[in-house]
Amino acid sequence: MKQSRPYPVYTITPKGERAILSGHPWVYAEELTDQPDPAPANGALVDVVSSKGRYLGTGLLSQNSKIRVRLLSRNANDRFDENFWRRRVEYAWAYRKTVMGPEDLSCCRIIFGEADQFPGLTVDRFGPVLVTQTLSYGMEQLKPVLFPILVDVLRQDGQDIQGIFERNDVALRAREGLEENKGWFPLEGLQHPQDTWTEICENGVRYRVDFENGQKTGFFLDQKYNRREVAKLARGKRVLDCFTHTGSFALNAGLAGSAHVLGVDASELAVNQARENAALNGLTEQVQFECADVFDLLPRLEQEGRKYDVVILDPPAFTKSRNSIKNAVKGYREINLRGMKLVKDGGYLATCSCSHFMDPELFTKTIREAAGNVHKRLRQVEYRTQAADHPILWAADESYYLKFYIFQVCDEK
Repeated sequence: MKQSRPYPVYTITPKGERAILSGHPWVYAEELTDQPDPAPANGALVDVVSSKGRYLGTGLLSQNSKIRVRLLSRNANDRFDENFWRRRVEYAWAYRKTVMGPEDLSCCRIIFGEADQFPGLTVDRFGPVLVTQTLSYGMEQLKPVLFPILVDVLRQDGQDIQGIFERNDVALRAREGLEENKGWFPLEGLQHPQDTWTEICENGVRYRVDFENGQKTGFFLDQKYNRREVAKLARGKRVLDCFTHTGSFALNAGLAGSAHVLGVDASELAVNQARENAALNGLTEQVQFECADVFDLLPRLEQEGRKYDVVILDPPAFTKSRNSIKNAVKGYREINLRGMKLVKDGGYLATCSCSHFMDPELFTKTIREAAGNVHKRLRQVEYRTQAADHPILWAADESYYLKFYIFQVCDEK
């Protein structure tokens, strides 16, 4: 570095250096070779350099995490003031306006963590409410600066934003030394809504979103366009939607003109919300929901001789660590095998995995094995990933988590 810099310096291994130079935004604790003494405050801005003193980037320190530094920038000229964060927010919003249609901007992911260079921060928009989740110590300290800027940028662009609700009720925060909490973030001059639910419209389907108690931030936005593609297959068809949650795939199929849809989920709360959403869209007779364990239900449907034109499998992540991959493979193989058995000859299967530990190659291999076990021939219609408001950072595999296949399923003859 040619000039004196105000930030404490951490030196890292050649392996860590290669990762940063390839674009990965994290420095792991095991990659540190030299640290400042005394140690900086948790959440502080720190510089990262190579063993030869080469400047590699500046990031936020997480003293309690295996991910010790989360990079913000590799530009030595950056100054991390309010203007810096305003530019970052403007850039993230401009990206969404470019890659998504205007009708999709009222319910979308505005900030997707490292992929938008906001390490550990998620911001979803549901109409007039922004719902955030903060999973890094440094970003937690920046909220008083960042959140008012976020609201201001959107309102300056004519967006009706009435409040920010935090969903920090996740165990991952403990790894950063942060407590769990949820509630409205105080914003000067802005009175937040009294209710903790709102209504959104996605692909023409209306939903009531409980952003205080719903899973994650209240609604899964990443499948937006996958739902639309599956709906194209559903017109006039009988559809089975497994792991329906609050009914999104089922309702897209119903609105597209399916003959009948059965949505299934193990959560009674989710099923009740799905029924409310069906009523909201006038689909209560056409789209019905059942509270049941999918792994128990599918064999029963097979025994009853049920067949469907379209089967949708959108399970939760069967693995959240590399240690449980083997069990996850068994789960994905079993659920796909059972699902294929219920598809009419020549019908369609939509199947996905939302775990980044289940990489595309392993997921594909697992589906192929399932098809072989039940003597089905698969014709791939389409392979998709998460919606464009969840951009995939090629240097960070963690941002690539959703794998989504549509197959035509045919009997081996």
